[in-house]
Amino acid sequence: MSDILARFPRLARDLMEARLAPPTGPVRLVIDTDAANEIDDQYAIAWALMTPERMTVEAVTAEPFSFAHHIPELLATEAAMLEGRSHPEHLVGGFQGWLGRLHAQGRRVQDLNLVGPAEGMELSYHEILRIYDKLGMNAAGKVFRGADRYMTDPGAPVKSESVEVIVDLAKSGNGPLYIAAMGCVTNIAAALLTAPEIIRDIVVVWTSAYPSTAPHCVRPSLNLVQDVPSSRLLFDCGVPHIYLPGYQVGAQLKISRPEMEAFVKGRGAIGDYLWELYTHNPLHHMFALTDTGRRTWVIWDIINIAWLIDPAWVPTHLTTSPILTPDLYWQKDEGRHLMREAHDVQRDEIFLHFYDKLAAL
Repeated sequence: MSDILARFPRLARDLMEARLAPPTGPVRLVIDTDAANEIDDQYAIAWALMTPERMTVEAVTAEPFSFAHHIPELLATEAAMLEGRSHPEHLVGGFQGWLGRLHAQGRRVQDLNLVGPAEGMELSYHEILRIYDKLGMNAAGKVFRGADRYMTDPGAPVKSESVEVIVDLAKSGNGPLYIAAMGCVTNIAAALLTAPEIIRDIVVVWTSAYPSTAPHCVRPSLNLVQDVPSSRLLFDCGVPHIYLPGYQVGAQLKISRPEMEAFVKGRGAIGDYLWELYTHNPLHHMFALTDTGRRTWVIWDIINIAWLIDPAWVPTHLTTSPILTPDLYWQKDEGRHLMREAHDVQRDEIFLHFYDKLAAL
């Protein structure tokens, strides 16, 4: 890995601090998204496209996604549960509760229909186009397919048209290119490995996992664990990185059905589509959730857009980029390069702005 990292230029501290500073004006933006994974990316994409005074969305790139990596652990946990055994090492990421709900509905792990990363990317590509359509916006030349698989070898980036677009945009235009990463970072890692020099010209804004000081294993984080080599590269290579932890920070961005009905439903074709997604959430079925009318749902990925619109809504601090250990824990090292990390959100201000944008339609 050291020979791979040696390809990347090291940013001078003043340049790194400048790239990590909260933006004060409109930014150039690429949204890298697994839009069909659940329902939060659609809100984030729509919000960004409805806020041209703060960002110019130059491209939206489709990421791969899949829950299939959970199958071995789910099967092991299910076998232990059915045999009355307890194996805590398998009960990771809420699997015991998930399987308990699944079994209560008469279903088993083999009944789960989980797409692979190539299909996930293709579904996301079409979901991005659907958001443009619901907003009445032209997607021509804006939406691109990404990786059809994860990066298994740190030195072998997965090529795609998204990688070409990210590299081309990073090398053109005035000012840094911000990349709002809303899923695994396979496309971004591939772009960095293809053209390491672009770390001078991009800022990656990524949401995933736990705060870098948390003692927890990050295995429950879908965005991080789908493609661990790509995730590790993001923290190791020295690219300017705005890290927005999902757990404990982004997890505060919950919305309820009454709010959806009052402030989203009926606000144009996009509002009606977001309402449809909320009331027909595919993850409700996958996770065997019940009483969904009274449950809230986390709209995780709007945290990326919120920070770009008003950094005060997502308070952050400068820290050092952590090491991701082989067993997927954070290890802090004060000698590492800088990154900016979120530690809170102003939940109400974020949703109020989103509701206002929908109402303005």
